[in-house]
Amino acid sequence: MSVSVPSSNGIGAFAKPKLSFWQIFNMSFGFFGIQFGWDLQRANMGPIYEYLKASPDQIPLLFLAAPLTGLIAQPIIGYMSDHTWHPKWGRRRPYFFVGAILSTICLFLMPNSGALWMAAGLLWVLDTSGNIAMEPFRAFVADKLPDDQSTMGFAMQSFLIGLGGSIASALPWIMSNVFGVSREHVNGKIPNSVQYSFYIGASIFFASVFYTILTSKEYPPADIPVKDKIKESRKGFGGGFEEILHSIGHMPKKMKQLALVQFFTWPGLFLMWFYYSTAVARTVFHATSEKDTLYTKGVEFAGLTLSYYSIITFIFALFLPFIAKRVGRKSAHSLCLLVGAAGLISVGFVTQPYQLYFCMTGVGIAWTSILSMPYAMLAGSLPRDKVGIYMGIFNFFIVLPEIIASLFFGWIMQHWLNNDRMLAVQLGGGMMILAAVLCYFVVKDKKTDALSAAELARLEIEEQRSV
Repeated sequence: MSVSVPSSNGIGAFAKPKLSFWQIFNMSFGFFGIQFGWDLQRANMGPIYEYLKASPDQIPLLFLAAPLTGLIAQPIIGYMSDHTWHPKWGRRRPYFFVGAILSTICLFLMPNSGALWMAAGLLWVLDTSGNIAMEPFRAFVADKLPDDQSTMGFAMQSFLIGLGGSIASALPWIMSNVFGVSREHVNGKIPNSVQYSFYIGASIFFASVFYTILTSKEYPPADIPVKDKIKESRKGFGGGFEEILHSIGHMPKKMKQLALVQFFTWPGLFLMWFYYSTAVARTVFHATSEKDTLYTKGVEFAGLTLSYYSIITFIFALFLPFIAKRVGRKSAHSLCLLVGAAGLISVGFVTQPYQLYFCMTGVGIAWTSILSMPYAMLAGSLPRDKVGIYMGIFNFFIVLPEIIASLFFGWIMQHWLNNDRMLAVQLGGGMMILAAVLCYFVVKDKKTDALSAAELARLEIEEQRSV
């Protein structure tokens, strides 16, 4: 039976022992499967919707599930896992298990969707389930590792995230070109290469998370008096909501500046995730419809280039701290955003598929900075006792523009862009240019030493999210 424990994440009153390399690997391996699931849907949901006869102006609304579930599920699951303890299952592992089971079922069912409403509904459940599994993983390192090993723990998770994401994005291409699985879209059925990729992804998701559950134990919470537990639990959601509202009204000045940058940065990424794969299929591979074999071939190649930008992100993270130290954090972030914008805009001028790798190099560089630099600039300006709350509020400025894009960009596609997917991707690049200009001229940040590569890896973990 679960019992309530304090939200301070207190672990038993003893020094946490140092863990070996393989113990840290075991406790982090579940992130490989979770990120595999995220990137598999990120690269393929747009094409799946078009296979099911969605028009380009319908696509943004069909992606509404992700920001809404992230906005609602993440704080609730985080709160619940903080207040859970089971003598056998522990604190976080019950959520790992439930999230993995539900996500696995959705990933198996998704490529068998026979209608748009089914695919959209499954995506909603999948995003909720993924958040159930993922959110407690963020606290797992703090629960398990002593302070001097926490950076290694986050770096390990960052490595497994990059590995899982890069393989998942390329998997349909691998299925077709290495294993000879059919990529044909016949009788309204989603191609076998996509179906088998989701089956493999579902299996990897469950196996990875279950491996962590079996190989990692949790420490019991601090032994505090029952009265204190009851008093803590009575604060409930009402007290937390009140504190969040107060914090929103008293945001630090730098946080407001960076929030504006985030608000215009993330729509560029959303538009890429909405339309990049289908734009490549139709514009670069010249597919005439989703029934054309060239369409699936183009989508697969787009997934391969998305895999490539994940690799660029992981590699460039090693160099970004040195660049930021040399030119300053806001200048480094502005420059990276401009490089990413150039990558997105240049997609529209590609004539040969291999040129997309140059475009995605720019996107990978920008993605590295987006996952770390805003948080590096923000961290020093936050009250020490409210870092967690303000980091959560800061994420509102990622989720809110995604919700706005999901609700209203369909109208823009239909009435302004004539449902041109490539123009939508290029417009995303334009949004990144605006974000870069705002970052350079609005954000006030001293030219201080940048964070270390390990600290940047930790920030990447805290910002990993679904589409």
